[in-house]
Amino acid sequence: MKAAGALGSAQPKRLVLLGATGSIGRSCGQVIAAAPGRFAVEAVASGRDGAALARTAITLGAKFAAIADPAGYADLRAGVAGKDIEIAAGEESMLEAAKRPADLVVSGIVGAVGLAPTFAAIREGRVIALANKETLVCAGYAVMQAVERFGARLLPLDSEHNAIFQALGGRHIAEIVRMTITASGGPFREWSAERIAAATRAEAIAHPKWSMGAKISVDSASLMNKGLELIEAHHLFAIAPERLAVVVHPQSIVHGLISFLDGSTIAGMASPDMRTPIAHCLAYPDRIESGVEAPDLAALGRLTFEAPDVARFPALRIAREALAEGEGAPTALNAANEIAVAAFLDGRIQFGALAPLVERTLELMRAAGETPTPSTVAEAVAIHHIARDRASALLA
Repeated sequence: MKAAGALGSAQPKRLVLLGATGSIGRSCGQVIAAAPGRFAVEAVASGRDGAALARTAITLGAKFAAIADPAGYADLRAGVAGKDIEIAAGEESMLEAAKRPADLVVSGIVGAVGLAPTFAAIREGRVIALANKETLVCAGYAVMQAVERFGARLLPLDSEHNAIFQALGGRHIAEIVRMTITASGGPFREWSAERIAAATRAEAIAHPKWSMGAKISVDSASLMNKGLELIEAHHLFAIAPERLAVVVHPQSIVHGLISFLDGSTIAGMASPDMRTPIAHCLAYPDRIESGVEAPDLAALGRLTFEAPDVARFPALRIAREALAEGEGAPTALNAANEIAVAAFLDGRIQFGALAPLVERTLELMRAAGETPTPSTVAEAVAIHHIARDRASALLA
């Protein structure tokens, strides 16, 4: 029996898009538009741009639109005037959007703010296409317990985790020797440590392969993004930290690799375009066109790989140490990084101060016994706020 919206079904698959106006949401819109009749958008939600959310809701034919920041409500209301679209504002509206009836919820909100609505969808037993890595970084243990308890399912939407999911093919995790996530190396891959430390905002967000928001682009430039993805993979695939690896692959064609006991390695390959993993998740278990061509390997000529340099990119080392430490360290890591990146984007610290600020925050919290294992989302949120306060105090 096929799921609602599956190939050959009379009913379209009902979708909720959390983070509908961000890069993930916009790419989702393109995939949905390219498959008329295949999907029906129940709800859209975003952070603060009410006008953009209104346009998205109208374009996708959404029944409900939620804006997290009440300051954006007036623009949302004006934008949908005369349309049969229900609207709401505030944090509760995000939870309402997440709980609307749907066959698939896309979690594309950037940062820890996406944790609560994603968890709300989990409690409703939804299938969730997860692009918000902070959900598992902040509260991985509690989230995965809830997934099992409420009968929800997580489909990895990040390109790296989606590639691994496809390469894994349902095989048992005990058969895996190593799970490898690739990194493009970001804009500073060939820069000296001194030049990296003094990098400007414009340089940090100028990613050579991907078009992303400012925060994710900075994380990619520092390689913190890869550290967060390792933590996410640990929870998502229930794999031990020591069996996780990162390799730098500038061409961004191979997104993830699985190495098995028998010496075989399977690579997940695709052109660097988020529409590919999005199409995979939206149509799963079927396949639909994404609008992206498969890589032309002959035209590419060569694919290269190199080990990450943790001396020049210490954020990856710090993240790996937090993963190995476990308990609340990943939660604190993510929160401190959010404060550090925001400070850099605002021009308050240099790029070279990002990793030291995160590391010092973790040191202070360890010394104070403030990183116990969060067994609930509420406990994870408490650690998150402590870490943000610690990091903010260090900035001051």
